[in-house]
Amino acid sequence: MTLHATIDKVTDRIRERSLNARGAYLQKIARAALEGPARAHLSCGNQAHAYAAMPDKEDFATTRKPNIGIVTAYNDMLSAHQPYERFPDIIRRAGHAAGATVQVAGGVPAMCDGVTQGRAGMELSLFSRDVIALAAGVALSHDCFDAALYLGVCDKIVPGLIIAAATFGHVPAVFVPAGPMPSGLPNDEKAKVRQQFATGEVGREALMAAEMASYHGAGTCTFYGTANTNQMLMEFMGLHLPGSSFVNPNTPLREALTVAAVERAAAITNLGNAYLPAGEVLDERAFVNGIVGLMATGGSTNLVLHLPAMARAAGVILDIQDFNDLSDVVPLLARVYPNGLADVNHFHAAGGLGFTIGQLLEGGLLHPDVKTINGTGLDGYVAEPKLDGSRIRWEDGARESLNDKIVRPITDPFAKTGGLKQLQGNLGRGVIKTSAVAPERHVIEAKARVFEDQESVKQAFRNNEFTQDTVVVVRFQGPRANGMPELHSLTPVLAVLQDRGLKVALVTDGRMSGASGKVPSAIHVSPEAATGGPLARLRDGDLVRLDAVTGTIDCLAADFETRTPASFDPAASSEGVGRELFAAFRAVAGPATEGAGVVV
Repeated sequence: MTLHATIDKVTDRIRERSLNARGAYLQKIARAALEGPARAHLSCGNQAHAYAAMPDKEDFATTRKPNIGIVTAYNDMLSAHQPYERFPDIIRRAGHAAGATVQVAGGVPAMCDGVTQGRAGMELSLFSRDVIALAAGVALSHDCFDAALYLGVCDKIVPGLIIAAATFGHVPAVFVPAGPMPSGLPNDEKAKVRQQFATGEVGREALMAAEMASYHGAGTCTFYGTANTNQMLMEFMGLHLPGSSFVNPNTPLREALTVAAVERAAAITNLGNAYLPAGEVLDERAFVNGIVGLMATGGSTNLVLHLPAMARAAGVILDIQDFNDLSDVVPLLARVYPNGLADVNHFHAAGGLGFTIGQLLEGGLLHPDVKTINGTGLDGYVAEPKLDGSRIRWEDGARESLNDKIVRPITDPFAKTGGLKQLQGNLGRGVIKTSAVAPERHVIEAKARVFEDQESVKQAFRNNEFTQDTVVVVRFQGPRANGMPELHSLTPVLAVLQDRGLKVALVTDGRMSGASGKVPSAIHVSPEAATGGPLARLRDGDLVRLDAVTGTIDCLAADFETRTPASFDPAASSEGVGRELFAAFRAVAGPATEGAGVVV
Protein backbone atom coordinates (compact mmCIF):
# COMPACT_ATOMS: atom_id res chain seq x y z
CA MET A 1 0.00 0.00 0.00
CA THR A 2 1.29 3.46 -0.93
CA LEU A 3 2.08 5.64 2.06
CA HIS A 4 -0.65 8.20 2.76
CA ALA A 5 0.34 11.67 1.51
CA THR A 6 -0.11 13.31 4.93
CA ILE A 7 1.99 10.66 6.69
CA ASP A 8 4.69 11.26 4.09
CA LYS A 9 4.40 15.04 4.37
CA VAL A 10 4.53 15.15 8.17
CA THR A 11 7.47 12.73 8.24
CA ASP A 12 9.38 14.86 5.75
CA ARG A 13 8.60 17.98 7.78
CA ILE A 14 9.95 16.34 10.95
CA ARG A 15 13.01 15.08 9.07
CA GLU A 16 13.76 18.55 7.74
CA ARG A 17 13.17 20.22 11.11
CA SER A 18 15.44 17.64 12.79
CA LEU A 19 18.20 17.64 10.17
CA ASN A 20 20.95 19.18 12.29
CA ALA A 21 19.95 17.61 15.62
CA ARG A 22 19.47 14.14 14.15
CA GLY A 23 22.68 14.33 12.16
CA ALA A 24 24.70 15.25 15.24
CA TYR A 25 22.98 12.48 17.21
CA LEU A 26 23.74 9.79 14.62
CA GLN A 27 27.38 10.87 14.49
CA LYS A 28 27.58 10.60 18.27
CA ILE A 29 26.24 7.05 18.45
CA ALA A 30 28.32 5.99 15.44
CA ARG A 31 31.48 7.14 17.23
CA ALA A 32 30.48 5.12 20.28
CA ALA A 33 29.74 2.04 18.15
CA LEU A 34 33.13 2.26 16.39
CA GLU A 35 34.87 1.84 19.71
CA GLY A 36 33.45 -1.67 19.83
CA PRO A 37 32.07 -3.43 22.92
CA ALA A 38 32.81 -1.12 25.80
CA ARG A 39 34.01 -3.87 28.15
CA ALA A 40 37.04 -4.38 25.93
CA HIS A 41 38.34 -1.00 27.08
CA LEU A 42 37.98 -1.59 30.82
CA SER A 43 41.13 -2.08 32.82
CA CYS A 44 41.61 -5.29 34.79
CA GLY A 45 40.69 -3.39 37.95
CA ASN A 46 37.57 -1.96 36.31
CA GLN A 47 36.53 -5.41 35.19
CA ALA A 48 37.17 -7.01 38.55
CA HIS A 49 34.84 -4.54 40.23
CA ALA A 50 32.22 -5.21 37.56
CA TYR A 51 32.22 -9.00 37.82
CA ALA A 52 33.18 -9.59 41.45
CA ALA A 53 29.73 -10.84 42.44
CA MET A 54 28.95 -12.71 39.21
CA PRO A 55 28.73 -16.50 39.44
CA ASP A 56 30.11 -16.78 35.89
CA LYS A 57 32.78 -14.10 36.19
CA GLU A 58 35.21 -15.98 33.97
CA ASP A 59 32.77 -15.69 31.06
CA PHE A 60 32.57 -11.95 31.61
CA ALA A 61 36.34 -11.52 31.69
CA THR A 62 37.62 -13.95 29.09
CA THR A 63 34.95 -14.61 26.46
CA ARG A 64 33.07 -12.64 23.85
CA LYS A 65 29.72 -13.53 25.30
CA PRO A 66 27.38 -10.53 25.30
CA ASN A 67 26.69 -9.00 28.71
CA ILE A 68 23.09 -7.81 29.06
CA GLY A 69 22.20 -5.07 31.53
CA ILE A 70 18.78 -4.91 33.17
CA VAL A 71 17.36 -1.49 34.06
CA THR A 72 14.34 -2.16 36.22
CA ALA A 73 11.49 -0.11 37.63
CA TYR A 74 10.52 -2.90 40.02
CA ASN A 75 8.81 -2.07 43.28
CA ASP A 76 6.04 -3.91 45.05
CA MET A 77 3.70 -1.02 45.82
CA LEU A 78 2.79 -0.57 42.16
CA SER A 79 0.65 -3.32 40.71
CA ALA A 80 2.09 -2.73 37.24
CA HIS A 81 5.69 -3.16 38.37
CA GLN A 82 5.31 -5.82 41.05
CA PRO A 83 5.59 -8.67 38.49
CA TYR A 84 9.12 -7.49 37.68
CA GLU A 85 10.29 -8.96 40.99
CA ARG A 86 10.66 -12.35 39.27
CA PHE A 87 12.07 -11.09 35.98
CA PRO A 88 15.82 -10.90 36.80
CA ASP A 89 15.98 -14.62 37.61
CA ILE A 90 14.00 -15.48 34.45
CA ILE A 91 16.26 -13.21 32.41
CA ARG A 92 19.48 -14.64 33.89
CA ARG A 93 18.43 -18.19 33.06
CA ALA A 94 17.36 -17.21 29.56
CA GLY A 95 20.52 -15.20 29.03
CA HIS A 96 22.78 -18.06 30.04
CA ALA A 97 20.87 -20.41 27.75
CA ALA A 98 21.36 -17.92 24.92
CA GLY A 99 25.10 -17.69 25.56
CA ALA A 100 25.06 -14.37 27.41
CA THR A 101 25.79 -13.04 30.88
CA VAL A 102 23.26 -10.86 32.65
CA GLN A 103 23.46 -8.22 35.37
CA VAL A 104 20.93 -5.89 36.96
CA ALA A 105 22.56 -2.61 36.00
CA GLY A 106 20.37 -0.49 38.24
CA GLY A 107 16.91 0.49 39.34
CA VAL A 108 14.83 3.55 38.57
CA PRO A 109 12.03 5.07 40.67
CA ALA A 110 8.44 4.40 39.68
CA MET A 111 5.77 6.47 41.35
CA CYS A 112 2.06 5.86 40.96
CA ASP A 113 -0.17 8.66 39.75
CA GLY A 114 -3.13 6.68 41.02
CA VAL A 115 -1.82 6.97 44.59
CA THR A 116 -0.80 10.62 44.30
CA GLN A 117 -3.79 11.82 42.25
CA GLY A 118 -5.09 15.05 43.78
CA ARG A 119 -2.28 15.03 46.36
CA ALA A 120 0.86 17.13 46.71
CA GLY A 121 3.01 14.20 45.61
CA MET A 122 1.52 14.50 42.10
CA GLU A 123 3.65 17.63 41.69
CA LEU A 124 6.70 15.34 41.48
CA SER A 125 5.10 13.10 38.88
CA LEU A 126 6.17 14.70 35.61
CA PHE A 127 9.69 15.39 36.82
CA SER A 128 10.04 11.74 37.81
CA ARG A 129 10.40 11.13 34.06
CA ASP A 130 13.66 13.11 34.08
CA VAL A 131 14.81 11.41 37.29
CA ILE A 132 14.18 8.02 35.67
CA ALA A 133 16.25 9.04 32.65
CA LEU A 134 19.04 10.21 34.95
CA ALA A 135 18.91 7.06 37.09
CA ALA A 136 19.01 4.82 34.01
CA GLY A 137 21.92 6.88 32.74
CA VAL A 138 23.81 6.22 35.97
CA ALA A 139 23.04 2.49 35.67
CA LEU A 140 24.42 2.34 32.13
CA SER A 141 27.39 4.62 32.81
CA HIS A 142 29.48 1.64 33.92
CA ASP A 143 29.93 0.97 30.21
CA CYS A 144 29.76 -2.79 30.69
CA PHE A 145 26.75 -3.73 28.61
CA ASP A 146 26.34 -4.99 25.07
CA ALA A 147 22.55 -4.66 25.21
CA ALA A 148 20.01 -3.37 27.69
CA LEU A 149 16.64 -4.72 28.77
CA TYR A 150 14.29 -2.03 30.09
CA LEU A 151 11.64 -3.17 32.56
CA GLY A 152 9.03 -0.45 32.93
CA VAL A 153 5.36 0.11 32.25
CA CYS A 154 3.62 3.15 33.67
CA ASP A 155 3.14 6.81 33.01
CA LYS A 156 6.56 8.48 33.24
CA ILE A 157 8.61 5.32 33.47
CA VAL A 158 8.60 4.29 29.81
CA PRO A 159 9.20 7.85 28.53
CA GLY A 160 12.09 8.24 31.00
CA LEU A 161 13.57 4.92 29.96
CA ILE A 162 13.24 5.85 26.28
CA ILE A 163 15.15 9.08 26.92
CA ALA A 164 17.92 6.99 28.51
CA ALA A 165 17.84 4.35 25.75
CA ALA A 166 18.13 7.09 23.12
CA THR A 167 20.97 8.78 25.00
CA PHE A 168 22.83 5.44 25.04
CA GLY A 169 21.73 5.00 21.44
CA HIS A 170 24.66 2.80 20.43
CA VAL A 171 23.47 0.12 22.89
CA PRO A 172 20.70 -2.17 21.61
CA ALA A 173 17.51 -1.77 23.65
CA VAL A 174 14.65 -4.20 24.21
CA PHE A 175 11.64 -3.13 26.26
CA VAL A 176 10.05 -5.92 28.27
CA PRO A 177 6.41 -5.44 29.36
CA ALA A 178 4.73 -7.00 32.39
CA GLY A 179 1.12 -6.92 31.16
CA PRO A 180 -2.27 -5.81 32.48
CA MET A 181 -4.05 -7.22 35.52
CA PRO A 182 -7.07 -9.44 34.81
CA SER A 183 -10.37 -7.62 34.36
CA GLY A 184 -12.16 -6.58 37.54
CA LEU A 185 -15.08 -4.25 38.19
CA PRO A 186 -15.89 -2.62 34.85
CA ASN A 187 -14.36 0.83 34.52
CA ASP A 188 -17.65 2.55 33.75
CA GLU A 189 -19.17 1.14 36.96
CA LYS A 190 -16.18 2.40 38.94
CA ALA A 191 -16.59 5.86 37.36
CA LYS A 192 -20.29 5.87 38.24
CA VAL A 193 -19.53 5.17 41.91
CA ARG A 194 -16.95 7.98 41.90
CA GLN A 195 -19.58 10.42 40.63
CA GLN A 196 -22.09 9.15 43.20
CA PHE A 197 -19.53 9.74 45.94
CA ALA A 198 -18.86 13.26 44.63
CA THR A 199 -22.57 14.09 44.97
CA GLY A 200 -22.97 12.37 48.33
CA GLU A 201 -25.22 9.59 47.02
CA VAL A 202 -22.89 6.90 48.40
CA GLY A 203 -20.40 6.89 51.26
CA ARG A 204 -16.72 6.12 51.47
CA GLU A 205 -17.35 2.44 52.17
CA ALA A 206 -19.05 1.98 48.79
CA LEU A 207 -16.34 4.00 47.07
CA MET A 208 -13.59 1.89 48.63
CA ALA A 209 -15.32 -1.34 47.66
CA ALA A 210 -15.57 -0.21 44.04
CA GLU A 211 -11.95 0.91 43.89
CA MET A 212 -10.69 -2.34 45.43
CA ALA A 213 -12.73 -4.36 42.96
CA SER A 214 -11.20 -2.37 40.08
CA TYR A 215 -7.57 -2.40 41.22
CA HIS A 216 -7.30 -5.93 42.50
CA GLY A 217 -4.12 -7.66 41.34
CA ALA A 218 -0.72 -7.54 39.71
CA GLY A 219 -0.43 -5.74 36.37
CA THR A 220 -1.38 -2.41 34.88
CA CYS A 221 -4.77 -0.86 35.50
CA THR A 222 -7.06 -2.19 32.79
CA PHE A 223 -8.34 1.12 31.41
CA TYR A 224 -6.61 2.72 28.44
CA GLY A 225 -4.68 5.34 30.34
CA THR A 226 -1.08 6.40 30.03
CA ALA A 227 0.42 3.10 31.20
CA ASN A 228 -1.31 0.99 28.58
CA THR A 229 -0.82 3.71 25.96
CA ASN A 230 2.91 3.39 26.66
CA GLN A 231 2.70 -0.33 25.95
CA MET A 232 0.90 0.29 22.66
CA LEU A 233 3.55 2.84 21.77
CA MET A 234 6.45 0.43 22.35
CA GLU A 235 4.85 -2.08 20.01
CA PHE A 236 4.09 0.49 17.28
CA MET A 237 7.66 1.79 17.58
CA GLY A 238 9.20 -1.68 17.34
CA LEU A 239 10.72 -1.91 20.82
CA HIS A 240 8.50 -4.73 22.12
CA LEU A 241 8.22 -8.15 20.58
CA PRO A 242 5.03 -8.47 18.49
CA GLY A 243 1.85 -9.09 20.46
CA SER A 244 3.52 -8.89 23.85
CA SER A 245 2.04 -5.70 25.29
CA PHE A 246 -1.23 -6.98 26.76
CA VAL A 247 -0.45 -10.52 27.93
CA ASN A 248 -1.34 -10.89 31.62
CA PRO A 249 1.43 -11.21 34.25
CA ASN A 250 2.50 -14.49 35.80
CA THR A 251 1.27 -16.66 32.93
CA PRO A 252 3.30 -19.16 30.87
CA LEU A 253 2.89 -17.00 27.76
CA ARG A 254 4.14 -13.92 29.60
CA GLU A 255 7.25 -15.79 30.82
CA ALA A 256 7.95 -17.23 27.38
CA LEU A 257 7.75 -13.75 25.86
CA THR A 258 10.27 -12.51 28.43
CA VAL A 259 12.62 -15.35 27.50
CA ALA A 260 12.21 -14.47 23.81
CA ALA A 261 13.03 -10.82 24.58
CA VAL A 262 16.29 -11.88 26.23
CA GLU A 263 17.21 -14.05 23.26
CA ARG A 264 16.55 -11.16 20.94
CA ALA A 265 18.70 -8.80 23.02
CA ALA A 266 21.58 -11.29 22.91
CA ALA A 267 21.27 -11.57 19.13
CA ILE A 268 21.45 -7.85 18.26
CA THR A 269 24.62 -6.76 20.06
CA ASN A 270 27.75 -5.34 18.45
CA LEU A 271 29.42 -8.74 18.95
CA GLY A 272 27.41 -10.37 16.17
CA ASN A 273 26.20 -9.74 12.64
CA ALA A 274 22.73 -8.40 13.49
CA TYR A 275 23.81 -5.29 15.44
CA LEU A 276 20.84 -2.98 16.01
CA PRO A 277 21.60 0.19 17.99
CA ALA A 278 18.61 1.68 19.78
CA GLY A 279 19.24 5.03 18.12
CA GLU A 280 18.63 3.54 14.68
CA VAL A 281 15.25 2.17 15.76
CA LEU A 282 14.27 5.54 17.24
CA ASP A 283 14.13 7.53 14.01
CA GLU A 284 11.50 9.99 12.75
CA ARG A 285 9.48 7.18 11.12
CA ALA A 286 9.22 5.29 14.42
CA PHE A 287 7.91 8.41 16.16
CA VAL A 288 5.39 9.04 13.40
CA ASN A 289 4.23 5.42 13.72
CA GLY A 290 3.87 5.95 17.46
CA ILE A 291 1.74 9.06 16.97
CA VAL A 292 -0.42 7.21 14.44
CA GLY A 293 -0.95 4.45 17.00
CA LEU A 294 -1.87 7.05 19.61
CA MET A 295 -4.56 8.49 17.36
CA ALA A 296 -5.93 5.19 16.06
CA THR A 297 -6.42 3.79 19.55
CA GLY A 298 -7.56 6.96 21.37
CA GLY A 299 -4.57 6.93 23.71
CA SER A 300 -3.59 9.18 26.57
CA THR A 301 -2.95 12.88 26.04
CA ASN A 302 0.05 12.53 28.35
CA LEU A 303 1.94 11.11 25.36
CA VAL A 304 1.48 14.42 23.54
CA LEU A 305 3.73 15.76 26.30
CA HIS A 306 6.10 12.79 26.55
CA LEU A 307 6.72 12.02 22.87
CA PRO A 308 8.42 15.36 22.07
CA ALA A 309 10.77 14.85 25.03
CA MET A 310 11.49 11.25 24.05
CA ALA A 311 12.14 12.25 20.45
CA ARG A 312 14.50 15.10 21.38
CA ALA A 313 16.76 12.58 23.10
CA ALA A 314 17.18 10.93 19.69
CA GLY A 315 17.66 14.19 17.80
CA VAL A 316 14.09 14.18 16.43
CA ILE A 317 12.12 17.42 16.87
CA LEU A 318 8.34 17.03 17.13
CA ASP A 319 5.74 19.79 17.25
CA ILE A 320 2.11 19.54 18.34
CA GLN A 321 1.14 20.56 14.79
CA ASP A 322 2.45 17.12 13.80
CA PHE A 323 0.02 15.47 16.21
CA ASN A 324 -2.82 17.63 14.90
CA ASP A 325 -2.14 16.87 11.23
CA LEU A 326 -1.76 13.14 11.81
CA SER A 327 -4.94 13.06 13.87
CA ASP A 328 -6.83 14.60 10.96
CA VAL A 329 -6.12 11.59 8.71
CA VAL A 330 -5.89 8.67 11.14
CA PRO A 331 -9.27 7.05 11.90
CA LEU A 332 -10.22 5.92 15.39
CA LEU A 333 -10.23 2.11 15.25
CA ALA A 334 -10.58 1.22 18.95
CA ARG A 335 -12.99 1.97 21.77
CA VAL A 336 -11.32 1.20 25.08
CA TYR A 337 -12.30 2.88 28.35
CA PRO A 338 -12.51 5.88 28.82
CA ASN A 339 -13.37 6.04 25.11
CA GLY A 340 -15.65 3.00 25.36
CA LEU A 341 -16.77 0.29 27.77
CA ALA A 342 -14.12 -2.35 26.99
CA ASP A 343 -10.85 -2.67 28.89
CA VAL A 344 -7.45 -3.58 27.43
CA ASN A 345 -7.99 -7.31 28.04
CA HIS A 346 -11.16 -7.16 25.94
CA PHE A 347 -9.29 -5.14 23.30
CA HIS A 348 -6.49 -7.71 23.17
CA ALA A 349 -8.98 -10.57 22.84
CA ALA A 350 -10.85 -8.77 20.05
CA GLY A 351 -7.75 -8.58 17.86
CA GLY A 352 -5.73 -5.99 19.72
CA LEU A 353 -2.62 -4.27 18.44
CA GLY A 354 -1.82 -6.85 15.78
CA PHE A 355 -5.17 -6.34 14.05
CA THR A 356 -4.92 -2.56 14.44
CA ILE A 357 -1.39 -2.40 13.02
CA GLY A 358 -2.45 -4.60 10.11
CA GLN A 359 -5.36 -2.33 9.29
CA LEU A 360 -3.24 0.82 9.44
CA LEU A 361 -0.59 -0.76 7.23
CA GLU A 362 -3.27 -1.66 4.68
CA GLY A 363 -4.44 1.95 4.74
CA GLY A 364 -0.94 3.31 4.11
CA LEU A 365 -0.97 5.06 7.50
CA LEU A 366 2.18 3.50 8.95
CA HIS A 367 5.78 3.32 7.79
CA PRO A 368 6.31 -0.41 7.17
CA ASP A 369 10.04 -0.16 6.45
CA VAL A 370 11.25 0.73 9.93
CA LYS A 371 13.88 -1.08 11.98
CA THR A 372 12.45 -3.09 14.88
CA ILE A 373 13.90 -5.37 17.52
CA ASN A 374 11.98 -8.19 15.88
CA GLY A 375 14.35 -8.10 12.92
CA THR A 376 11.51 -7.27 10.55
CA GLY A 377 9.71 -4.17 9.44
CA LEU A 378 6.43 -3.25 11.08
CA ASP A 379 4.64 -5.88 9.02
CA GLY A 380 6.07 -8.43 11.46
CA TYR A 381 3.85 -6.90 14.14
CA VAL A 382 0.60 -8.25 12.75
CA ALA A 383 1.64 -11.65 14.12
CA GLU A 384 0.33 -13.15 17.34
CA PRO A 385 2.49 -15.07 19.85
CA LYS A 386 1.45 -18.61 20.76
CA LEU A 387 3.00 -21.13 23.12
CA ASP A 388 4.68 -24.12 21.52
CA GLY A 389 5.65 -26.08 24.62
CA SER A 390 7.65 -23.50 26.55
CA ARG A 391 8.70 -21.60 23.42
CA ILE A 392 7.05 -18.81 21.43
CA ARG A 393 5.74 -19.36 17.94
CA TRP A 394 4.34 -16.39 16.02
CA GLU A 395 1.24 -17.03 13.91
CA ASP A 396 -0.85 -14.83 11.66
CA GLY A 397 -2.95 -12.54 13.82
CA ALA A 398 -6.63 -11.74 13.46
CA ARG A 399 -7.56 -10.51 10.00
CA GLU A 400 -11.04 -9.52 11.09
CA SER A 401 -12.27 -7.87 14.28
CA LEU A 402 -13.56 -10.38 16.79
CA ASN A 403 -15.76 -7.68 18.37
CA ASP A 404 -16.61 -4.62 16.29
CA LYS A 405 -17.83 -2.75 19.36
CA ILE A 406 -14.20 -2.69 20.55
CA VAL A 407 -12.00 -2.65 17.44
CA ARG A 408 -12.93 -2.03 13.82
CA PRO A 409 -11.39 -2.26 10.37
CA ILE A 410 -10.11 0.85 8.64
CA THR A 411 -13.08 0.71 6.24
CA ASP A 412 -15.55 1.12 9.12
CA PRO A 413 -13.90 3.16 11.89
CA PHE A 414 -15.54 4.57 14.99
CA ALA A 415 -14.54 8.03 13.79
CA LYS A 416 -12.78 9.40 10.72
CA THR A 417 -10.13 11.19 12.78
CA GLY A 418 -8.00 10.38 15.79
CA GLY A 419 -9.81 12.78 18.07
CA LEU A 420 -6.93 15.04 19.08
CA LYS A 421 -6.85 18.69 18.14
CA GLN A 422 -4.36 21.46 18.55
CA LEU A 423 -5.91 24.61 20.03
CA GLN A 424 -4.49 28.07 19.32
CA GLY A 425 -5.69 31.55 20.17
CA ASN A 426 -5.12 34.47 22.48
CA LEU A 427 -5.09 32.07 25.44
CA GLY A 428 -2.04 30.27 24.05
CA ARG A 429 -1.46 26.92 22.48
CA GLY A 430 -2.66 23.56 23.83
CA VAL A 431 -4.45 20.35 22.92
CA ILE A 432 -7.83 18.74 23.43
CA LYS A 433 -8.79 15.08 23.17
CA THR A 434 -12.26 14.73 21.67
CA SER A 435 -12.52 10.99 21.05
CA ALA A 436 -14.62 10.48 24.19
CA VAL A 437 -16.38 13.88 24.10
CA ALA A 438 -19.89 14.06 22.62
CA PRO A 439 -19.91 16.10 19.37
CA GLU A 440 -22.36 18.64 20.81
CA ARG A 441 -19.73 19.51 23.43
CA HIS A 442 -16.89 20.20 21.00
CA VAL A 443 -17.67 23.93 21.15
CA ILE A 444 -18.14 25.59 24.55
CA GLU A 445 -18.62 29.32 25.00
CA ALA A 446 -19.26 30.38 28.58
CA LYS A 447 -18.10 32.62 31.38
CA ALA A 448 -14.90 31.63 33.13
CA ARG A 449 -14.36 30.76 36.76
CA VAL A 450 -10.66 31.11 37.50
CA PHE A 451 -8.95 28.96 40.13
CA GLU A 452 -5.34 28.44 41.13
CA ASP A 453 -5.59 24.94 42.61
CA GLN A 454 -7.76 21.84 42.37
CA GLU A 455 -9.12 22.00 45.88
CA SER A 456 -10.69 25.41 45.27
CA VAL A 457 -12.67 23.92 42.38
CA LYS A 458 -13.90 21.09 44.58
CA GLN A 459 -14.86 23.52 47.35
CA ALA A 460 -16.83 25.65 44.90
CA PHE A 461 -18.62 22.49 43.79
CA ARG A 462 -19.44 21.57 47.38
CA ASN A 463 -20.80 25.09 47.87
CA ASN A 464 -23.10 24.65 44.83
CA GLU A 465 -21.49 27.63 43.09
CA PHE A 466 -21.71 26.12 39.60
CA THR A 467 -25.24 26.88 38.44
CA GLN A 468 -24.67 27.95 34.84
CA ASP A 469 -22.53 26.97 31.86
CA THR A 470 -18.92 27.47 32.94
CA VAL A 471 -15.38 27.27 31.64
CA VAL A 472 -13.38 26.16 34.67
CA VAL A 473 -9.87 27.60 34.43
CA VAL A 474 -7.17 26.09 36.66
CA ARG A 475 -3.95 28.02 36.15
CA PHE A 476 -0.46 27.98 37.67
CA GLN A 477 -0.36 24.23 37.06
CA GLY A 478 2.46 24.22 34.50
CA PRO A 479 5.95 22.74 34.85
CA ARG A 480 7.57 26.01 36.02
CA ALA A 481 4.83 26.57 38.61
CA ASN A 482 4.30 23.29 40.43
CA GLY A 483 5.60 20.53 38.17
CA MET A 484 2.48 20.21 35.97
CA PRO A 485 0.38 17.72 37.96
CA GLU A 486 -2.50 15.76 36.51
CA LEU A 487 -5.90 17.21 37.44
CA HIS A 488 -7.79 13.95 37.09
CA SER A 489 -9.39 14.29 40.52
CA LEU A 490 -11.54 17.05 38.98
CA THR A 491 -13.09 14.63 36.49
CA PRO A 492 -15.89 13.34 38.76
CA VAL A 493 -16.83 16.91 39.74
CA LEU A 494 -16.94 18.22 36.17
CA ALA A 495 -18.71 15.08 34.96
CA VAL A 496 -21.45 15.61 37.56
CA LEU A 497 -21.97 19.20 36.36
CA GLN A 498 -22.13 17.98 32.79
CA ASP A 499 -24.63 15.27 33.70
CA ARG A 500 -26.78 17.96 35.35
CA GLY A 501 -27.19 19.54 31.92
CA LEU A 502 -24.58 22.28 32.16
CA LYS A 503 -22.07 22.96 29.43
CA VAL A 504 -18.69 22.83 31.16
CA ALA A 505 -15.09 22.74 30.01
CA LEU A 506 -11.69 22.74 31.65
CA VAL A 507 -8.87 25.04 30.54
CA THR A 508 -5.50 24.56 32.21
CA ASP A 509 -1.75 24.74 31.81
CA GLY A 510 -1.65 21.44 33.72
CA ARG A 511 -2.32 17.88 32.59
CA MET A 512 -5.26 15.52 32.65
CA SER A 513 -5.00 11.80 33.26
CA GLY A 514 -5.12 9.32 30.45
CA ALA A 515 -8.27 8.04 32.18
CA SER A 516 -10.08 11.36 31.63
CA GLY A 517 -12.53 11.52 28.81
CA LYS A 518 -16.01 12.94 28.40
CA VAL A 519 -15.49 16.51 29.67
CA PRO A 520 -13.93 18.83 27.04
CA SER A 521 -10.52 19.82 28.39
CA ALA A 522 -8.00 22.23 26.89
CA ILE A 523 -4.76 21.11 28.48
CA HIS A 524 -1.01 21.78 28.35
CA VAL A 525 -1.82 25.43 27.54
CA SER A 526 1.45 27.21 26.80
CA PRO A 527 3.04 29.63 27.60
CA GLU A 528 2.06 28.71 31.13
CA ALA A 529 0.62 31.26 33.55
CA ALA A 530 3.64 31.19 35.87
CA THR A 531 5.82 32.64 33.11
CA GLY A 532 3.31 35.38 32.32
CA GLY A 533 1.32 33.33 29.82
CA PRO A 534 -2.16 34.45 28.76
CA LEU A 535 -4.03 32.40 31.37
CA ALA A 536 -2.55 34.77 33.96
CA ARG A 537 -4.65 37.58 32.47
CA LEU A 538 -8.00 35.78 32.76
CA ARG A 539 -10.61 36.98 35.27
CA ASP A 540 -13.84 35.54 36.64
CA GLY A 541 -16.69 36.34 34.28
CA ASP A 542 -14.60 36.58 31.11
CA LEU A 543 -16.32 35.01 28.14
CA VAL A 544 -14.15 32.15 26.88
CA ARG A 545 -14.67 30.18 23.68
CA LEU A 546 -13.18 26.71 23.26
CA ASP A 547 -13.75 25.43 19.74
CA ALA A 548 -12.43 21.95 19.00
CA VAL A 549 -13.87 22.10 15.49
CA THR A 550 -11.83 25.09 14.31
CA GLY A 551 -9.01 24.45 16.80
CA THR A 552 -9.23 27.78 18.61
CA ILE A 553 -9.26 28.92 22.23
CA ASP A 554 -9.84 32.57 23.05
CA CYS A 555 -10.89 35.04 25.70
CA LEU A 556 -13.46 37.36 24.15
CA ALA A 557 -12.94 40.26 26.57
CA ALA A 558 -12.08 43.48 24.70
CA ASP A 559 -9.31 44.54 27.10
CA PHE A 560 -7.73 41.09 27.47
CA GLU A 561 -4.46 41.82 25.69
CA THR A 562 -3.69 44.95 27.75
CA ARG A 563 -4.22 43.49 31.22
CA THR A 564 -1.44 42.99 33.74
CA PRO A 565 -0.98 39.25 34.38
CA ALA A 566 -1.60 37.84 37.86
CA SER A 567 1.59 36.82 39.62
CA PHE A 568 2.36 33.31 40.78
CA ASP A 569 3.08 32.64 44.46
CA PRO A 570 5.33 29.56 44.64
CA ALA A 571 4.94 29.11 48.39
CA ALA A 572 2.14 26.54 48.18
CA SER A 573 4.23 24.20 46.01
CA SER A 574 7.70 24.72 47.38
CA GLU A 575 7.86 22.20 50.20
CA GLY A 576 6.46 18.94 51.53
CA VAL A 577 6.67 15.34 50.17
CA GLY A 578 9.99 16.12 48.53
CA ARG A 579 8.97 19.18 46.55
CA GLU A 580 11.92 21.05 48.05
CA LEU A 581 14.25 18.76 46.11
CA PHE A 582 12.72 19.71 42.77
CA ALA A 583 13.08 23.49 42.92
CA ALA A 584 15.95 23.31 40.44
CA PHE A 585 13.77 21.28 38.04
CA ARG A 586 10.90 23.78 38.24
CA ALA A 587 13.32 26.63 37.52
CA VAL A 588 14.55 25.23 34.20
CA ALA A 589 11.71 23.07 32.84
CA GLY A 590 10.93 23.63 29.18
CA PRO A 591 7.52 24.58 27.80
CA ALA A 592 4.80 21.96 27.43
CA THR A 593 4.90 22.36 23.65
CA GLU A 594 8.45 20.93 23.72
CA GLY A 595 7.77 18.19 26.25
CA ALA A 596 8.32 20.15 29.50
CA GLY A 597 11.73 18.53 29.77
CA VAL A 598 14.59 19.17 32.16
CA VAL A 599 17.30 16.84 30.81
CA VAL A 600 16.30 17.13 27.13
